[in-house]
Amino acid sequence: MPPPNRRRFIRRRNFFIQVSPPARSIRGRFRPVIIRTVDLLYRKRRKAVPRKALPLNGRATAGGTTLEALPPKFHSRRSMLDAESPREACGVFGVWAPGERVANLVFYGLYALQHRGQESAGIAVSDGDSLLVYKDMGLVSQVFDETTLATLQGHLAIGHTRYSTTGSSRWENAQPTFKTTAHGGGIALAHNGNLTNTGALAATLPRQRNGGASSDTDVMTELLAAERAAEVPLEDAILRVMPRLQGAYSLVIMDEHTLYGVRDPNGVRPLAIGKLPAGWVVASETAALDIVGASFVREVEPGEVVMLDETGLRSRRFAEATPNLCVFEYVYLARPDSTMGGRSVHQVRRSLGAALAREAPVEADLVIPVPDTAVSAAAGYAEASGIPFGEGLIKNRYVGRTFIQPSQTMRQLGIRIKLNPLRETIRGERLVVVDDSIVRGNTTKAIVTMLREAGAAEVHLRITSPPVRWPCFYGIDMPTRGELIASGLLSDEVAAYTGADSLAYLSLEALVEASSAATRTAGAQGLCSACFTGDYPIPIDTGSQGKSLLEPERPLPKPS
Repeated sequence: MPPPNRRRFIRRRNFFIQVSPPARSIRGRFRPVIIRTVDLLYRKRRKAVPRKALPLNGRATAGGTTLEALPPKFHSRRSMLDAESPREACGVFGVWAPGERVANLVFYGLYALQHRGQESAGIAVSDGDSLLVYKDMGLVSQVFDETTLATLQGHLAIGHTRYSTTGSSRWENAQPTFKTTAHGGGIALAHNGNLTNTGALAATLPRQRNGGASSDTDVMTELLAAERAAEVPLEDAILRVMPRLQGAYSLVIMDEHTLYGVRDPNGVRPLAIGKLPAGWVVASETAALDIVGASFVREVEPGEVVMLDETGLRSRRFAEATPNLCVFEYVYLARPDSTMGGRSVHQVRRSLGAALAREAPVEADLVIPVPDTAVSAAAGYAEASGIPFGEGLIKNRYVGRTFIQPSQTMRQLGIRIKLNPLRETIRGERLVVVDDSIVRGNTTKAIVTMLREAGAAEVHLRITSPPVRWPCFYGIDMPTRGELIASGLLSDEVAAYTGADSLAYLSLEALVEASSAATRTAGAQGLCSACFTGDYPIPIDTGSQGKSLLEPERPLPKPS
């Protein structure tokens, strides 16, 4: 039976409210700690079936260790509408702003970061006395509405939008994660990235440590809570725990009073600081700062912890910086209106397109992008080559992730649900089609087929990154090496598979040169390009990777 003071909310939304861990009572009043919404009318739980261990093949260097790759038969469950490009990382956002509607600010910040993850969303808020977390599966606009946001009152909040890496896509792994400490305080944490030593860290914790969560983020939060068992300040607990972590992590953390921003020593994932008239903001990208009216201050440095509260901005360092910003942030992940390393992502992508035009010229009539991430690069290619720029593919911007299983007819339509050609524009034209990357090749092949059916005379593919030959273990959900088309085929063979007249990738040297111009401005010197080279800058425990690493063991279903 739900608590009486939540019944009005329940009737309005047709939701049953489940509180986990059990709610605490203060002066006879019901106090929720974590709210989980379960739609009684429509939602059904599905039992997960654990994947069996598979043999390994392929290898690359990983911080002096040997990395093995999974075979082509290993496939993760993906929507047919998922993009060909590597799946996004996550988006984090935090705000400290007394007197403001902080939950609303976080909502708009997450909305600006929705491109970084579409599986779940959540917000944690504190009024100085208690800490409450609200999260659910779905897009930001599906999880939150005005009624929900009105219940999240306080002066301090963090938020998260997720695409899963370690830990499957289910409510228990949605973020922010929450833990209570031995002396009654709370910790909430949101994470962009992926740890590479999750298994070793989890082995140091009690076996029954949580309510079903299986993510590296939950392990981090549990480690922080354990450090605070002796009433150690959260600031000191962070400084103790962070050196134990390996991998990529840009974090926003909060207790009842202070907002923390943390970035790993390699700075693989971005994290920016913004200033409000009466507060502070931390976000994955500067575009999210713009949305809420915050002015950019600086980036959180690799190996740094920043603290934001009534005393202002404070900083402490837990490790020396060894910068290795993910180069795919410039190629694909970040919004073009964001700034990284002191330079606009849009301008970097234009530079990539211009470099590609110099490296791989071709006689053609029209340059068209595969929307949306390749638009800036295509404009740069057109300008450098002198070939006119135009739109040849229109994207349905209202196609998002859905829980509705597609019918066979929809499966056959495939990419046409997402993209549609402008036949009058491309009929009889020799096209240069600019895209950011080729992963499996299936979507690229479908696009080439679509353009030919619409009347294109020639189709020349130009890719603004080198061939993707190795998976990412630092926060991007890429396929296994056996599923990456460039890991086993040369460029001419990929062109033949896709049906293109020609195919050219941007060289790694040109990519690094254009991207490093931005990182040099910020004083950094390194970029992570492991997905192109197999040279992983952070050691990887080859036996402790994957979404199902910490999933609870469940018996296989009996045959019917």
